[in-house]
Amino acid sequence: MSLIPRGVFPFLVLALASQAAPAQSASDTMSKIRSSRTIVLGVRDAARPFSYLNAQKQSVGYSVDLCLNAVEEIKRELKLPELKVQYKLVTGPERIPKLIAGEIDLECGSTTNTKARKEKVDFSYTFFVAAMRVLTPKGLRVESLADLNGLPIALSKGTTSEKLFAQLVTGELQKAQVQSFANNGEAYQALKEGKVRAFPQDDSLLMGLVSNDKALDALALSPLALSVEPYAVMVRKGDTALLAAVDRSLARLYSSGEINAIYAKWFATDTLTIKMGRLTRDSFTRPNREPGVAMLLGYSL
Repeated sequence: MSLIPRGVFPFLVLALASQAAPAQSASDTMSKIRSSRTIVLGVRDAARPFSYLNAQKQSVGYSVDLCLNAVEEIKRELKLPELKVQYKLVTGPERIPKLIAGEIDLECGSTTNTKARKEKVDFSYTFFVAAMRVLTPKGLRVESLADLNGLPIALSKGTTSEKLFAQLVTGELQKAQVQSFANNGEAYQALKEGKVRAFPQDDSLLMGLVSNDKALDALALSPLALSVEPYAVMVRKGDTALLAAVDRSLARLYSSGEINAIYAKWFATDTLTIKMGRLTRDSFTRPNREPGVAMLLGYSL
């Protein structure tokens, strides 16, 4: 015998359906793409050479190329001859909220796979491994954390460097003068103008900024590496079908060797040269989703 009062059952059904909706939307992106024939890529405006706007205001870069390759895999799987690609600019602080909210389907930037972020989103196979270093005026050597103590330091909001230094200033860098900026461009400009003396960020992004600005004679990267930063494509938590398609597309590039030409296209140019590091090459040989680590402090980011 049912113990549910007459007339209440429909309301219970609606309530349960509303509770289940968020989980379904996260795992059903492929169905949404099939029906809309559109995929939305979250991209950056100035994360050279990974994701940025070129002179024609088009979204280009290493990460964008990898995501477009994933789009071809999605088209094959869904048997869609045509799939419209829309680009949506996101900043560091808003990339995860916009992904979770469904405003973008894939995030194609320079986002580090971290243990903390994996509580909110899922990551593809690693496609690049950077190291967090410190950009300073030439002549200012940063070989240890102690060399940063007392310096005015620029941090970019929503980044792993901001998170790491928030912890360092409570310990080894208590005398450091930390200033937060909205993005890498503003932090970099503050360094150039002498408002700060150090800008910690992923070495690949710092090299992209300096090379584009032709400032290699005025600025230098520290030999000190503060962390290991594995980059990957972000998808919504539990979006297993979409993640599997992205991973398949990356695995094909890695196993076929096509990834080498794509890497050279963006990292071996007239203005920028970043040799493929051992950890990046290992990621192509043995695809993985290992999160980043703050090496000097010995914990996951």
